Amino acid sequence: YNPENRTAERLLYPMIRVRGTLMPVSWDLATEVMADISKYIIAKYGEHAWAIKMYSYQYFENTYAITKLGMTSVGTPSIAPHDKCSGTNDAAGLDDAGINSFSASYQDWADCEVAFLSGVDPYETKTVLFTTWMMPGDKKFIFVTPHKTMGVAWSVKAGRGLWLPITPGTDSVLHMALARIVIENGWQDQEFIDKWIANSWEVDSGFGRGTRNTGWQWRTTWGTWQSDWQDYQKFILSQEESKLEVAAKITGLKAEDIRKAAEWIAKPVNGRRPKTSFMLEKGNYWSNNYMNTTSFASLGLICGAGNRPGRVISRGGGHQRGMMGAGGKPGWMNPEKYPGRRKKSFNLDQWLMNDQIKFAWVFGTTWVAAMMASQSLSDKMQSLTRSNPHQIANLDRAAIFETLKKRVDSGGMVMVDSDIYPVGPLGTEYADIVLPAATWGEDNFTRCNSERRLRLYSKFYDAPGDAKPDWWAVQKFARKMGYDADGSYNWKNSNDVFEEAARFGRNGVLNYHPLVVKAKAQKVPAQELLRTYGTEGIQTPIRMKDGKLIGTARLHDPSNDWEEIEGPEVKRKWLYAFNTQSGKAILLKSPWKFAGWIQFYEAIKPRAEKGEIWVTNGRINETWQSGFDDLRKPYLSQRWPYPFLIVHPNDAKKKGIESGDFVQVHNDTVYVQTGQPQGVLDADLNFNNLMKDGHIKTTEGQFVAVAIVSDEMREGVAMANFNFPGAPANSVVSAVPDPVTNNYRYKLGRGVLTRMGESPYKHSFTAMSLKPRNIA
Repeated sequence: YNPENRTAERLLYPMIRVRGTLMPVSWDLATEVMADISKYIIAKYGEHAWAIKMYSYQYFENTYAITKLGMTSVGTPSIAPHDKCSGTNDAAGLDDAGINSFSASYQDWADCEVAFLSGVDPYETKTVLFTTWMMPGDKKFIFVTPHKTMGVAWSVKAGRGLWLPITPGTDSVLHMALARIVIENGWQDQEFIDKWIANSWEVDSGFGRGTRNTGWQWRTTWGTWQSDWQDYQKFILSQEESKLEVAAKITGLKAEDIRKAAEWIAKPVNGRRPKTSFMLEKGNYWSNNYMNTTSFASLGLICGAGNRPGRVISRGGGHQRGMMGAGGKPGWMNPEKYPGRRKKSFNLDQWLMNDQIKFAWVFGTTWVAAMMASQSLSDKMQSLTRSNPHQIANLDRAAIFETLKKRVDSGGMVMVDSDIYPVGPLGTEYADIVLPAATWGEDNFTRCNSERRLRLYSKFYDAPGDAKPDWWAVQKFARKMGYDADGSYNWKNSNDVFEEAARFGRNGVLNYHPLVVKAKAQKVPAQELLRTYGTEGIQTPIRMKDGKLIGTARLHDPSNDWEEIEGPEVKRKWLYAFNTQSGKAILLKSPWKFAGWIQFYEAIKPRAEKGEIWVTNGRINETWQSGFDDLRKPYLSQRWPYPFLIVHPNDAKKKGIESGDFVQVHNDTVYVQTGQPQGVLDADLNFNNLMKDGHIKTTEGQFVAVAIVSDEMREGVAMANFNFPGAPANSVVSAVPDPVTNNYRYKLGRGVLTRMGESPYKHSFTAMSLKPRNIA
């Protein structure tokens, strides 16, 4: 915070919107107003009507407090993280195969000889991992992405890379084609398969006769996906789409490149199998969510990857891992159900679109632009909040309550936004109450990185004004609600929260409970003991051996089986085996013509008759965030003052577009799933039936960006800057979740490109360089 530059825009005091203007108030009044209307809403409309939209990474102390409030004290299922419409797993296919998405260590990426990188360039998403661990040596890189980013360009120029510019959404076909080449040539790691792949009996073992209610249970034992090695071979060889020439046509890749990739990942050289590791990220799982991840996991497994040094299957995500849920898990209250009365994760966006939310507390996320059909979602929020006739007119507590009561009773909604800056549109337009948050450097916080390395983020200065950390704000509100009657919410500092949260992570991969136990034995705060580990921290799950805390390098590794456990350690099978009933990994099928996928894909593909192309979206290394902080940094706001759209020269030529031109992207048919359909038959939740039954509505979406014309993009695919303020690229993406996982398909936008004239950046050298990113 610096009052002399744009960080002076920090939120300093709680504010309540009076006649459209945010007015400073005390924390007491803000939280009393929140509690007054919350008690009324929960009593009259039930806990479902009280919602939270939250970050999932902004430190254990905050996420634990928030989920304790929502899941335990209020008991609402209406909670969703920053990047999803519901609390699902990102890469469910990996989870179902028995592989934790962050099972690898950074050293594994250094030790592998071939890195198969699906929908990710780790130079952009994990720069230190890429430059420190992956670039040294002579390993080969296979990049599966329609965008030739910096890491791709470097590896190709160095003679160590292969770029596969895939057509969006078709990764599962590529994976099947690669698997077919491997199997037909006998390149699979048979010794690994015989030891670590579950047979049909092992897949089904331990379930009993009851309803297989959770996703991983019914998916892995349902014939569409269930498989073992014998069945998987038959499946791959029987699929028309796995044939090389067919796969090349669907994916838009060269057949010779697909064959070369198969040779790199699996062909033995002089009788020695290559050490191949498999990394995936959002380009993979945010397009065809379940099938891309199941096929990816199966491909890696037959190549012998998953639980050995230098042979891993893992994510390459960008942000830190700071989620520590408090339990409660009221997701069973979701009115949606899969066929067979199976549990389905709660879709918060649909709940809002159906006018079911009466109170929403948003923590540090740009809910609107981050979700699909962004403009439809924004319009709905506007109608429920600012467009409702019942608006706060003064700061009298009783009068505010009467006004907000009339609003929710007339179909409206109350919104609270916790953030560090005024971020639109939630904080600047819709929220009735805005709360100032303290952030990094302003309190002691903890979280892990993508190899589960736990570290302390130390406080080194005071938050500006009366800004408070979110755990403190939650505690303040919870006390106003009376949730402290049992002694809860009695934290004096962030260390108290950190220690309380520890027991809720004992069964998970972020388990740091032994550290807390040891700290108490030494009579020191747990955060202070963690501080002694410095910037290297310690990898979770933390274990004990001979009284010492020991980190865990990789999960599923049989060398982690120490037999007897010591002290407070929890022995979990996934430490030394795969996370399945048998401890063996499960091969899963991915039929391209699965109705839950192919109907949607055919409906949302670019329409040649309209002149549409694919409009995917992504982030770049410099502005990894949504811009809420970056755009207040002089260098970055000068470098990226406006959202970009990278367009292939051939696509640009057809529309008369040059670098530096303003371009509108417009999709006149954006699908939005509505209602709360309960599946009875398997087909009920597929796109065609949802449309026929009136659960799909058609809207439109558009945004404007500055063109960067470059052959770094695959022809027929443009890439927009994800989540740039005022230009939500997700506006042209349909809000219809994967019927198997309830996750959105964020990368599958489409639209018509129209030149709108020249931007001021076209002929200027003072801002927004239009140079391509594939310069190495």
